[in-house]
Amino acid sequence: MAKNTESEMSNLQSLRVLMVEDSEDDMLLEIRELKKGGYNPVYERVETATAMEKALKDKQWDIILCDYKLPQFSGTKAIALLKEINIDIPVIIVSGAIGEETAVECMRLGANDYIMKNNLSRLCPAITRELEEANSRSKRKQAEEALRQSEEKYRNILENIEDGYYEVDLNGNFTFFNTSMCRILGYPQEEMMGMNNRHFTDKENAKKLFKTFNEVYKTGEPAKEFDWQIIRKDGTKRYVEVSVSLQKNSSGQPIGFRGISRDITERKQAEEVLKVSEAQYRWLSEHITDGVWLLDMNLKPTYQSPSMEKLTGFTHEELMELPMEKRVTPESFKLAFELFLELIPRIMADSDYNPLRTLELECCCKDGTILWTENKLSGIRDENGKPVSILAEVRDITERKQAEEALRESEYKYKSLIENIPDIIFTIDLEGKITFVSQRIKEILGYENAEMINMIIFNFIPEEDHQRAMESLQKGVKGEKIRHFQIPMITKSGERLFFECSFSRVYKDGAVVGAQGTAVNITERKRAEEERQQSFERMRKALRATVLSISMIVEMKDPYTSGHQQRVSDLARSIATEMGLSADRRDFIRTASAIHDIGKISIPSEILSKPTKLTDLEFNLIKTHVRAGYDILKDIEFPWPVADVVLQHHERMNGSGYPHGLKGDDILPEARILAVADVVEAIASHRPYRPALGIDLALEEISGNKGILYDADAVDACLKLFQEKGYTLVLKK
Repeated sequence: MAKNTESEMSNLQSLRVLMVEDSEDDMLLEIRELKKGGYNPVYERVETATAMEKALKDKQWDIILCDYKLPQFSGTKAIALLKEINIDIPVIIVSGAIGEETAVECMRLGANDYIMKNNLSRLCPAITRELEEANSRSKRKQAEEALRQSEEKYRNILENIEDGYYEVDLNGNFTFFNTSMCRILGYPQEEMMGMNNRHFTDKENAKKLFKTFNEVYKTGEPAKEFDWQIIRKDGTKRYVEVSVSLQKNSSGQPIGFRGISRDITERKQAEEVLKVSEAQYRWLSEHITDGVWLLDMNLKPTYQSPSMEKLTGFTHEELMELPMEKRVTPESFKLAFELFLELIPRIMADSDYNPLRTLELECCCKDGTILWTENKLSGIRDENGKPVSILAEVRDITERKQAEEALRESEYKYKSLIENIPDIIFTIDLEGKITFVSQRIKEILGYENAEMINMIIFNFIPEEDHQRAMESLQKGVKGEKIRHFQIPMITKSGERLFFECSFSRVYKDGAVVGAQGTAVNITERKRAEEERQQSFERMRKALRATVLSISMIVEMKDPYTSGHQQRVSDLARSIATEMGLSADRRDFIRTASAIHDIGKISIPSEILSKPTKLTDLEFNLIKTHVRAGYDILKDIEFPWPVADVVLQHHERMNGSGYPHGLKGDDILPEARILAVADVVEAIASHRPYRPALGIDLALEEISGNKGILYDADAVDACLKLFQEKGYTLVLKK
């Protein structure tokens, strides 16, 4: 039995448990539950804050099981102590008597869960869940810290290298640089941004610069070594060594130059010393930080500077015996060997040939690490001009290479982001000249990116829109953020497209130099809007024609009320206008009013044209015209509930109307307006069974029954039309 128990215990999951509990029996019950749940608990019981603090400092714990109330301690105090020590350990309150509000308060203060002692079956699942969440939190913190350290590392690489890194546009204006570049030139960062090389060179060096940069631009080949003289802000002159390479966009179009700059004033001075004396040269080579080594014409080392020992970790003796293929990686050896094969015959054949070539090689150190080195090669001749050796100056450029790689990755991410945005991104100067445009331009307007650079943006905008575009640009330059500005543009093929633009101003050295923004092609949207508008107008015309036809049917049936519907329609629309209703609701009321008596086509003509008073039976038959009208119109797809208004136009505010006896707000507002217009026109007009009673009597009727039979707002509007604004009904003679 003991053997089985040990086997079972070995299969249990180890769990370090700190028990904040004053009852030994309760603790044992919890331990037994943990074992039943698959855990092998290692535990310690504490009852006071002092004991808990000591246990937390002395040992590591996976979980804390805490009673809510102890004689000298409590669950809330235990949670507060854990927060004060700032250790992330899940806390589960295990109590015999705790209300739901108290449990919720514990959770708010920081407890992860609470378990009733009479329901310990929840204990193990809760612990399993909290351990998993704690593990997830730990992994997330580790990942966040690793990311922060990585970002800090690569951000510091560029700022901490001794060499200056720079980027300039095609005109030679600085667009980016590190702090070392500011140190070399002696200018603060805010002054250097946008500065041109003409600010810190004389005319002779400016020509030299232009020639080198122009050669790089034409050939696309980088200039690995270029020495020239600068004039610092304080007026002192220094020499720098610069590498230059062409900077291109994703489509391969040149957009500027970039490279590394290093103050070589001291080295230039050292080279002058080397010309005076071999001894002085040797002394200098042993004291400079860069490595120096000499090879005879058979490529056997004849001299190594002490700095080479520091650089590679090999002793002087080891270096002197180390063959070239062991000094560098196989790829670098192949590159160096090919260069030597090219250089040595030319040095031997031409006494005036003295190559100054910079070669980047991967150097093998004694401890197995690989360093990137920049190797400057030149030939040394004796007093008779005979080549006797090759001089190599070696400089560790590992940090620079890492910085360049980090910059390349950053630039790639930036370019990918810009070129994958579906909108056109652009910048223009104060004259409207395009200084940058994303590659999306070719897909949309048909122009190559390079074609549009330095072109005036108004060349692509129709002449009639120039003034509007200029005003918008000026607003953006003055500080207003222009959004959703719509403007047409002409493609390379002559097609007119519509764009929605948003842009804001661009600063340089604190001054506004132009604007930047985005342009979204909304041509399809504009065309769709125009098509919808045209379709709407066609539908509106068809609807009017339909309504007119229906109205004519009624008048053909009941010639004695000819024109009644149109007069009612005009009056109802005027009332709606006076009430301030929208154009759509005014159209709704006009349409419903124009055909409100359509149901009369179901009434016998002899009743409609009867010259005497109608009997009750005949009047009840007349009342059916609203239902008949509703049945005729209900299946027609009007944009409004026209059939419902026709059905309700004889309803009254007090419920005395027909057909359903609706009251007040149960009647559609449009039907209430129609009712007022219908009554006024009917009283004022001639009918077969009586002469016209006149407009005064009609207005007296609606005024006397305002709010009782008729809508008060509609009555007020109608009275104002006739009494103040001179409205008249055109009555048929």
